[in-house]
Amino acid sequence: MCCLMAMNGGFVVPEVARAEDDIVAFAVVSEPPKDRARVSAKVAIDGVVTDTKLLASDQLLSNLIWKKLEICHSLKLEGQRAQDGFRITSVRAIDGAMLPMVLQGFAGDCLLKKALEIAPFVD
Repeated sequence: MCCLMAMNGGFVVPEVARAEDDIVAFAVVSEPPKDRARVSAKVAIDGVVTDTKLLASDQLLSNLIWKKLEICHSLKLEGQRAQDGFRITSVRAIDGAMLPMVLQGFAGDCLLKKALEIAPFVD
C-alpha cells in the first residue's frame, strides 16, 4: 500500500519533447522489472490488450516513480507504438480501479498472486 501511495505522483516529459501522435494506453506490469529500460507489461490500447515491452527514455529512468516500479503496478501512459514495444513520453501511476475493464481482471489476479507468493516470505 505504501508503494502505491508513494507512486501517486506522475512524470511528464516537457511539451517540446512530445510527439504529435502520442496515444493513451493503460498498463499493468506483468513481470518483476529486471531491466528498467524495457519493462514487460499487459498494455491496453483502444480496448485491445497485448503483452508489450514498455520502453523508457533516459529521462524517465531517473524518475523516482520508474525506479520504484514493481510487478502489478498500474500505469496510465502516453507515447507511441514502436516495433519493439511502447515508447513512453509520460507515465502516471494509478489505482487498479482506474484501469479499463479489460485490464482489471489481470490486475486483480496479479495482486492476489503477489500476495500469496511473495508476502509470506516477508518478515
